[in-house]
Amino acid sequence: MGKITGFKEFERRAEPYRAPEERLLDYKEIYTEHDEKHLSTQGARCMDCGVPFCQSGEGCPVYNLIPEWNDLVYKGRWEEALNRLHKTNNFPEFTGRVCPAPCEGSCVLGINEPAVTIKNIENAIIDKGFENGWVVPVTPSVRTGKKVAVVGSGPAGLAAAAQLNQSGHDVTVYEREDRIGGLLMYGIPNMKLEKDVVNRRVQLLRDEGVKFVVNADIGGKGENAIDVDTLLADVDALCLATGATNPRDLKITNREGDGVYFAMNFLTANTRSLLDSNLEDGNYISAKDKNVIVIGGGDTGTDCIATSLRHGCKSLVNFEIMSRPPIDRAADNPWPLWPKIYREDYGHIEAQHRFGTDPRTYSISGKEFVRDANGKLLGINTVEVDNKFQEIPGTIKFWEADLILLSMGFLGPEAYVAEPLGLELDQRSNYKAQYKSFITSNPKVFAAGDCRRGQSLVVRAIDEGRLVAEEINKFLK
Repeated sequence: MGKITGFKEFERRAEPYRAPEERLLDYKEIYTEHDEKHLSTQGARCMDCGVPFCQSGEGCPVYNLIPEWNDLVYKGRWEEALNRLHKTNNFPEFTGRVCPAPCEGSCVLGINEPAVTIKNIENAIIDKGFENGWVVPVTPSVRTGKKVAVVGSGPAGLAAAAQLNQSGHDVTVYEREDRIGGLLMYGIPNMKLEKDVVNRRVQLLRDEGVKFVVNADIGGKGENAIDVDTLLADVDALCLATGATNPRDLKITNREGDGVYFAMNFLTANTRSLLDSNLEDGNYISAKDKNVIVIGGGDTGTDCIATSLRHGCKSLVNFEIMSRPPIDRAADNPWPLWPKIYREDYGHIEAQHRFGTDPRTYSISGKEFVRDANGKLLGINTVEVDNKFQEIPGTIKFWEADLILLSMGFLGPEAYVAEPLGLELDQRSNYKAQYKSFITSNPKVFAAGDCRRGQSLVVRAIDEGRLVAEEINKFLK
């Protein structure tokens, strides 16, 4: 695939982000325009592998036909590349922007050379498809009369809805927030995934026949509550794709009080206010002129860093309990496993531009939050830890902070949807359902995505959404 000797002739060169000094002034996407000639050259680097690990196993969870569309892009056959891409991925405009690209980690060229820029090429293919009008609604020719309810409009729910609709079933997606998209809408900030991109795909699904209901809290208790038993009785199958939305807390001294917030509450409020009023309504947690500490790394932590910088924070530190990763693969982390190496994401680079240093501090754990007599947050005391997370004596340190954001992952789904249905949970509090069958303890109820497997990647959620649709389709037949 690609040019026979392309991997020898051309070096890896990823598409650059907009300059930090420019992108820090707005909430627009951080990406630059696609360069067709450049991407063709990068596609030429794809090798004629005996076994393309990028599209299977440790590589792409949705088994994207990566060598095929790399070759088509190299040859300038972009519409054909789009057709191959859509064979396996419902939403390449999402994965092309936010996926960490496990495919690149398992690229055969990556054994001893920088991997092919697969993610860039994928994103360019779908963007070019929309620009040229190649992405159009496709409605099923026959309707089965079967009704399916999907609870949750994140990547798993949308993928399941898209596939079930194409099978001819009448699909309704229920979302408890005021906008469709779940994690894609409110969990990922606008600079990484503009919401027009999400709305564009949702409108396409709507044009294909999928119905959407917002402000619908299935199994909840408030004014937007919908009884889950009533919903189940009204449909032929129910698919739960509620995500893993129960955040891990840091239950140390003085946790309760203002100034300490979960990362997702911070990000959600910011995006909602941005979309509602361009932040003019003030309905968000502001980091302006504050000393900010983000506890926890990962994508969500980086998004908190980037958002705080755009607010105009006074200082910023990011705590990670893990030790600093190596620059190159360690001996116990061989190809084609995901490389656990030191990386600088967009937020880290922006922080360095603003403050001159990488914001991350490694091997550190929170000991107690510090507040004054009135309960106002003053900061946090920490302690250094070894590689077994044991405290190192004599390393307690005070860090000043006006705002502390907890970005330490998630513990599973909120249980109130499952409780009325009597669903079994697994040992990690997820809805219990086997991968590739997805049937819960109620034979009419299926579960897919993070609510079934735990916190994971958007691309894995899409994979589960596609697969659960196959199983529901079999069940309905």
